[in-house]
Amino acid sequence: MNIKEILQSTAQILMPRTCPVCGKALDGGERYICRRCLMDMPRTMYEAVPLNNMAQRFVGAVPVERASAYFFYERNAPYSQILQDIKYRNVPDMGRWLARRYAESTADSGLWDGIDYLIPVPLHIVKLAKRGYNQALYIALGISDATQIPVYEAIDAVKGHATQTHKSAFERRQNTKGLYASIPEADETLAGKHVMIIDDVITTGATLLSCAESLCHIPDISISFFTLAAARLA
Repeated sequence: MNIKEILQSTAQILMPRTCPVCGKALDGGERYICRRCLMDMPRTMYEAVPLNNMAQRFVGAVPVERASAYFFYERNAPYSQILQDIKYRNVPDMGRWLARRYAESTADSGLWDGIDYLIPVPLHIVKLAKRGYNQALYIALGISDATQIPVYEAIDAVKGHATQTHKSAFERRQNTKGLYASIPEADETLAGKHVMIIDDVITTGATLLSCAESLCHIPDISISFFTLAAARLA
């Protein structure tokens, strides 16, 4: 056993890795989430339903080809801790790992067919500097790991905004208007392409909608959406 393995073993004894959902200590074969919680993950199965509740959220606002999410999100429920870890507790690699698992499990669903680029929802430069990473980029990279679809950071967050937490659907929409703009090169690169906009979670859909609107001027572009989690949309 080398020094690195000894240090890892010692750290595991002193501070064992635990599942963010149930709090159980992970065994050597478990990564990020225990087997039981992975098996019980509240899957949306949206990839099997073309006009699902998530896709319906955008009807009449922007033309959407497909929309899907891995699991259902409820604030303060055990599975919400996954998003807390990914977004706020410096565990973005868990987002990449989960996204890759999802993409691998849905490889034959048709969800990824014809997608030319994966576009992560951007963070404003101030928030990015404070957090140190963009969780949506890690999720996009996980999908790319499994599908080989390239990641393209085609959207900029041109101004900051207040947190969306505790805001109503109307307030969220007002809060995200004019936040995003496509980069200059995107007009030529994305003309006639099918892109999938990626984020960590969808609640009202205001953020995804604002990102999509920043691309809608591009000729013949097609837009789809994926988020790791989704609130149970009515």
